[in-house]
Amino acid sequence: MYNPVDEFNTYRSKMNEKLLADNNKIIKRIFNLDTNAFMEGALDVRTKELLGLVASAVLRCDDCVKYHLERSHEEGLTKEEVMESLGIATLIGGTIMIPHLRRAYEYWEALEAKK
Repeated sequence: MYNPVDEFNTYRSKMNEKLLADNNKIIKRIFNLDTNAFMEGALDVRTKELLGLVASAVLRCDDCVKYHLERSHEEGLTKEEVMESLGIATLIGGTIMIPHLRRAYEYWEALEAKK
């Protein structure tokens, strides 16, 4: 049975392993910076994930949106919190965001169905 969450995670893991195996110092540092930026700090992890989600949505990066949706789901954010954040992203990004909003909503439903 097709599962978009598993498909995304399998592909992401496989390609991340390949990228990191090339031992490119710049790429490894960017991955490390990304990991550290989303750790607990002055802002809690939940807030940082919503910020990442909104920025990713406005930049129209569907893979990034999926990643931050999944992390938001893992952090226990509610559908209402996520959708309100995506509403702000759509307001800021404009109507060109609507197709990405549809895909984000569909992916959130897949995350909830996977529980």
